[in-house]
Amino acid sequence: MTDDRPHLAVIGAGPAGLAATVAAAAHGVRVTLIDSAAQAGGQFYRQPADALNARRPQALHHQWRTWERLNDALAHHVEAGRVTHLTEHHVWLLERGLNDRSGAAGRTAFTVHALLGPGQESPVEVRADAVLLATGGYEKVLPFPGWTLPGVLTAGGAQAMLKGALAVSGRTAVVAGTGPLLLPVATGLAAAGVEVAALVESTDPKAFVRRPRALAAQPGKIAEGAQYAAQLLRHRVTLLTRHAVVEAHGDERLEAVTVAALDTDGRVRPGTERRIACDTLAVGHGMLPHTDLAETLGCRLDGTGVHVDDEQRTDVPGVWAAGETTGIGGAALSLAEGYIAGRSAAARLNGTEPDPSSWAPAAKSRRGLREFFAALDTVYAPPAHWVDLVTDDTVVCRCEEVTGGAIREAVDGLGAGDVRTVKLLTRAGMGWCQGRMCGPAVAGLAGCAFAPSRRPFARPVPLGVLARAGEARDSGEVQQ
Repeated sequence: MTDDRPHLAVIGAGPAGLAATVAAAAHGVRVTLIDSAAQAGGQFYRQPADALNARRPQALHHQWRTWERLNDALAHHVEAGRVTHLTEHHVWLLERGLNDRSGAAGRTAFTVHALLGPGQESPVEVRADAVLLATGGYEKVLPFPGWTLPGVLTAGGAQAMLKGALAVSGRTAVVAGTGPLLLPVATGLAAAGVEVAALVESTDPKAFVRRPRALAAQPGKIAEGAQYAAQLLRHRVTLLTRHAVVEAHGDERLEAVTVAALDTDGRVRPGTERRIACDTLAVGHGMLPHTDLAETLGCRLDGTGVHVDDEQRTDVPGVWAAGETTGIGGAALSLAEGYIAGRSAAARLNGTEPDPSSWAPAAKSRRGLREFFAALDTVYAPPAHWVDLVTDDTVVCRCEEVTGGAIREAVDGLGAGDVRTVKLLTRAGMGWCQGRMCGPAVAGLAGCAFAPSRRPFARPVPLGVLARAGEARDSGEVQQ
């Protein structure tokens, strides 16, 4: 049977994508929710596999009741036929059609190309009248001597292991870097029985005192921070502010780290080095928005992510964006943006003018949270002179095994002044991740601003998939 309801494709099933899906489905729009994970939730609401039989998964999460409401609403809309939830679908390309719903009958505006399953070898296409991007963010990785040792992982990676696999990588951990993510990672590991030897924060959180307006507007965030502080005290975690990990040590795997104090300019203070024994280092330096799919569609970016208006619309007709892809701001902001985007998309796809008063509380929350996280960005920044820690022997691009010395030679000896030229001269960024991981580090060593490269595809695609893409259309593997 033909379903004439307008069709919205939502890419990403984290907080923003779930909120948008539920909001749009509740207002007469047929939604296909597409996500690469086996379960909804994204990183923030990541769930352990059913086979693990977790007895208290809520112990690993904040806002658990919010998750339950979203998950129940999603299940209700799926059962009612208003939402199709496609799991393990890895989107690699979005194509714009020539017509929208006001054009020729039977034509759709967008085609979503995805790779199906863990093997990512079977092509699938989803056609929709509009697209809502809720693709989240990824961690900024900054190299230092020893960072490639087994036992060194990102802060988000440690959290994902704990939430998704109920596993930890060792018995003694150091959590280091900068940013609010370090707090839930440190307390989560400690609650799981890991001895957290130190929480090493490169900035001074007391700098928040100079931003009273942003803090006063978010009392919930202050209470959350106080709760984390209490947990750190209860687990006797040593807090080292204005410190950084300068080297990781070990032969076959991580055995210890050296930390040092930083001066007010972000340089290591000589003579302050100390060695801490550990078998796990969870290190993070903030997040970056996932903008690959938005860029392939030609969406404009601003300094924080995908540019959107008050309705969360991008400057490409028929495309909305919400959550971390528009700027890093946490789950609460993602929920507000997702709700607004879903309501706006539903109204416009149904041919009506949206009523901003219908999402006024979400808009107020969005405004306050954006101000709060803008203040956070000024406080939580990597040390200004982190590049001084990168020795010439330090591997910067892991995919192509390009060292800091090779990049410096490209800049100082061969005249490279941007990431692209460094890539051409050294192969840094030519590997599997296409510079997503090493890009900020290469830009820092080259002394230029980091800007994501516009790529034709959002992820590596087997040539066989490209060859079979037309066959998928003809075989009926298309979600209308």
